[in-house]
Amino acid sequence: MSYFPGDSKIFGQLFNDERITELFSDTRYISTLVEVEIALAKVQGELGVIPGDAAERIKAQTASFQPDLIRLGEVTAQQGFPVVGLIQQLREHIGEEAASFVHWGATTQDIIDTALILRIKHALTVIEESLSSIINQLSELADIHQGTLMVARTHLQHALPTTFGYKVATWLAPLLRHRDRLVELRPRVLVVQLGGGAGTLASLGDQGSTVQKALATELDLGIPLLPWHTQRDSLAEFAGWLSLVTGSLGKLALDVILLSQTEISEVAESGNPDYGSSSTMPQKKNPIRSEAILMSAQQNATLLGGLHQSLQQEHERGTHGWQLEWMTLPQMVGLTGGALRNATTVTREIQVNVERMRQNAEKSNGVLLAEPACLLLSQVIPREEAAAVVKKAIKIARVEEEHLIDVLQEIVDLDCDWSTLPTESNYLGAAKTFTDRIIRAANQT
Repeated sequence: MSYFPGDSKIFGQLFNDERITELFSDTRYISTLVEVEIALAKVQGELGVIPGDAAERIKAQTASFQPDLIRLGEVTAQQGFPVVGLIQQLREHIGEEAASFVHWGATTQDIIDTALILRIKHALTVIEESLSSIINQLSELADIHQGTLMVARTHLQHALPTTFGYKVATWLAPLLRHRDRLVELRPRVLVVQLGGGAGTLASLGDQGSTVQKALATELDLGIPLLPWHTQRDSLAEFAGWLSLVTGSLGKLALDVILLSQTEISEVAESGNPDYGSSSTMPQKKNPIRSEAILMSAQQNATLLGGLHQSLQQEHERGTHGWQLEWMTLPQMVGLTGGALRNATTVTREIQVNVERMRQNAEKSNGVLLAEPACLLLSQVIPREEAAAVVKKAIKIARVEEEHLIDVLQEIVDLDCDWSTLPTESNYLGAAKTFTDRIIRAANQT
């Protein structure tokens, strides 16, 4: 197994999305660095910063460039960064006078950061696709089950009646907020990095900002207010968003795990009899995808704290915080992709046991109606006294296995209209209203 299970050929499909794995592979990393170098030379040639024929040769020659990764690794071990070794190989490959114009006016961090943003941009396409799919599936599931009665649980205990549709709506609502947050986040994250040695682009003279703008246009990225070599808050914000997404999916996964317990059996991850099977206990169907989602959520929350350490960077170029990002951010993107992939399958294949939900609600013998019973009694006696009466009735109902309302009618000699008490199926408050609201929001693009 690799250091990160998401990169493993064995565990990769459980903890990552192969499309994101490819984005953070060595091959894609180098090709994106080269893409930025080509784009920089192109716009500089067009602006007359470097000779136009040099820019053309750089573009033409790099089309056949195949880096020596072993040699690149050796240079990286000496220099600390791959760009130095990559430029050496690029210049050797390009040859002639054009070779000297590779990487003109840029610094290592310009190329690495811009290449990272390009890969994040591609990763967001994958992430958005999965997020939209989950939103659509949850919206349909909430709509189907608006009238499906189930127990609402607080502190893992039976509390009040609710609907499965409303529960699904609580899974869906934060994902809609994450969708909105991403719209706000994109312009701050997807920006070019070009600042030269110390962020002033002094080597490009009075054309520095012009080259920066042209490079951003060429790569279809935004223009930051300043080069952001030691201003890492946008990446930290992005990482925080990734953790929010996986955290919300983790809540969904934990609910599925709890609802699939044998004693509850209200949902199952899949109807496939071979899914989640045990090596020794044939009766088991383990919620493996939900477990993987939950792991991803918890790991991202842990990694986020580490990545936030990279916000403290020294002066105009940091010493180690940048490398800390390399260790954490790709993992967070990969874990988010994997969690979304698993959640897409869970929300598509989830099996809902409507009858079991009804049985679990009715099994309480009316105890789920303790709240409205207390409110009814509070109309004729003080609230505290009413609560004490209902608690006494609950104890009797459980021991005698009688319905709570029947017990109350037996032990309470008060002028109460018991016929006004609701049943479990009609003590749902605004559940349908709230669920409809979330469904409508989900369908808005």
